[in-house]
Amino acid sequence: MKKIIIILTFGLTISNFIFAQNDADGCTDHPLLTRLENFYISQCENNYNELQLRTSSSKTETKEGNLFYIYYRYNSDAGVKAKSALQIIKNYEIAITKNGGKMIYKNSNSLDANLEATYYLSTKEKEYWVQLTSFAGTDNAIEAFSLNILEMDAMKQEVDATEMFEEINKSGFVALYINFETGKSAIKTESQPIIDQIYEMLKQNPDLKISIEGHTDNVGTTQSNQTLSDARAKSVMNALISKGIIASRLKSKGWGMTKPVADNSTEEGKAKNRRVEIVKQ
Repeated sequence: MKKIIIILTFGLTISNFIFAQNDADGCTDHPLLTRLENFYISQCENNYNELQLRTSSSKTETKEGNLFYIYYRYNSDAGVKAKSALQIIKNYEIAITKNGGKMIYKNSNSLDANLEATYYLSTKEKEYWVQLTSFAGTDNAIEAFSLNILEMDAMKQEVDATEMFEEINKSGFVALYINFETGKSAIKTESQPIIDQIYEMLKQNPDLKISIEGHTDNVGTTQSNQTLSDARAKSVMNALISKGIIASRLKSKGWGMTKPVADNSTEEGKAKNRRVEIVKQ
């Protein structure tokens, strides 16, 4: 599995000497994120467990997966002023969002006081939830902060032409989770096997005609989601035509965010809503 290494910005210069000298035995940074300079790991744990994540001021969600707990303390021997909560949260926010993730929640306390934040990042291999908690000391400088990094298997789908055809005959449609470039209609390489199986289904059943219908979550405007769903449905249709399927057997349509099948207030729900449906005509 390809590891994601996120290099924190804001001009951080990391000293490996300081890290090696002070880290607790057996503790290292998680491969997803590097650390802030002049902090060392005083405690760490790793096991399969549940994690309660705050997703709004009034809502929490419990997730389970491979949980990494890392507790960082400021190295007072470094001879420099400790970071503020603003510096810490901004560095992790930038690191995660630059790699396609986002901040889900940040508490409303002053940025230079104790702080809690929740981040989400999805990759081809995994979904990551990151919980950051900072602890203010003298003059609101951060004496310590902790990271809970929860690894969950990303949504994957294996489809077979025969099973797809059976589902379409039974339900009239089948929902597929095809990965596209973010905000675009280009089909990612890892989803090519799904396209191949749609093609095989059509090849094996020459009388079958289908409508390819795109759906989005509720992120963005109504118009932008409508345009995106139209383009993605058409992209799938064009991919099938390029493989030899006659265009008269295919239609494409975008529904935008008008037909959700799950709760858009959760990341899992949004993932389910970002789908392409193959509808029997």
